[in-house]
Amino acid sequence: MLSAEDSADRNVEIWKIKKLIKSLELARGNGTSMISLIIPPRDQINRIAKMLADEYGTASNIKSRVNRLSVLGAITSVQGRLKLYTKVPPNGLVIYCGTIVTDEGKEKKVNIDFEPFKPINTSLYLCDNKFHTEALQALLADDNRFGFIVMDGNGSLFGTLQGNSREVLHKFTVDLPKKHGRGGQSALRFARLRMEKRHNYVRKVAETAVEMFIRNDKVTVAGLVLAGSADFKTELGQSDMFDQRLQAKIIKTVDVSYGGENGFNQAIELAADALSNVKFIQEKKLIQSYFDEVSQDTGKYCFGVNDTLQGLQMGAVETLICWENLDIARHVLKTASGEEKVLFLRPQEEKNKEHFTDPETGNDMELIESKPLLEWLANEYKSFGATLEIITDRSQEGAQYVRGFGGIGGLLRYRVDFQSMDVDDELDGIDLDDY
Repeated sequence: MLSAEDSADRNVEIWKIKKLIKSLELARGNGTSMISLIIPPRDQINRIAKMLADEYGTASNIKSRVNRLSVLGAITSVQGRLKLYTKVPPNGLVIYCGTIVTDEGKEKKVNIDFEPFKPINTSLYLCDNKFHTEALQALLADDNRFGFIVMDGNGSLFGTLQGNSREVLHKFTVDLPKKHGRGGQSALRFARLRMEKRHNYVRKVAETAVEMFIRNDKVTVAGLVLAGSADFKTELGQSDMFDQRLQAKIIKTVDVSYGGENGFNQAIELAADALSNVKFIQEKKLIQSYFDEVSQDTGKYCFGVNDTLQGLQMGAVETLICWENLDIARHVLKTASGEEKVLFLRPQEEKNKEHFTDPETGNDMELIESKPLLEWLANEYKSFGATLEIITDRSQEGAQYVRGFGGIGGLLRYRVDFQSMDVDDELDGIDLDDY
């Protein structure tokens, strides 16, 4: 199971794939010169190279000269990309090559190759007037792993659910004494023995749960569902013997009519809503913890582009929180003296700027690089020692964060007073000898 940091990294990778799919789906070309190639893990580069050589020979017979040249050019580009790899990466290889037509009607070559963030078990080669992204969509399916403990008076079952595949990890039976009506002096002794055996049963389940769902001191599931037909499940969830780390992962407790595998299947059905809400709940918790820092005025938070980037450069940002549709671009500009400056603009501000002027000299500045800020952060956040959480505005908290804080901010490792830093910067620019 992924740690919190790995999970954040996985979410960034998912966001990158979503963005790539969006741009690839919009791309269109003339003729059938857009190649989509997906090579699954354990396939051979030599086999694909031979297949491309055969395709090159076939494409040489295309009658239309323009189409023939563009298809041959695309195949050559794919062959060039393939030469960069001696073997297929562990998660497979995805290559998109071709000539697309831009909105202005100009032709533009596209060459993309990457290893997906998880294994892609699809083999694909298509030459078309568009790129095929169906296999990439499958990568985005939720792959959270959930743990289940089905516990009743006859025994317990431990299982996991990931996507559509369920797995029974372990099960055992137990023989607990039943209540009975024998009176006299033995009644208390029987009751005590019965309670002791129940207590030992709960202890055994709690210990087995640690073996099943904790590896290297990390919980291996995104959430935990407790199920059963008696009150054992409630007793387990509230017991001091149950590991605190697992207790924190309980997302639902359900009543089932059976034990064992039938109870496992029933628990999956009853917990379906809670499982689908896990990501949503994690997002709400994250933003709520940010709001808590703001309301308590701890100073361990930042918001807005300038403060957040200042915090990143100081190494103070622990968790960077950005809205998935953040519409701010990062422009790198060069002044007449050769100095580089960075400017952040929203689309409406960009429209009003035909050229960029240096506020200090009044001279025009040359645009060197321009890309969406979130894309830049997604590539650079690790170099600042931060984790990046990309959020939506579908929850009430998310919408409030986007509207009230501009959709960009972060939780800090220590208190930072950005206001006094701004004042210090202003004082640095004043020559005190003039006063």
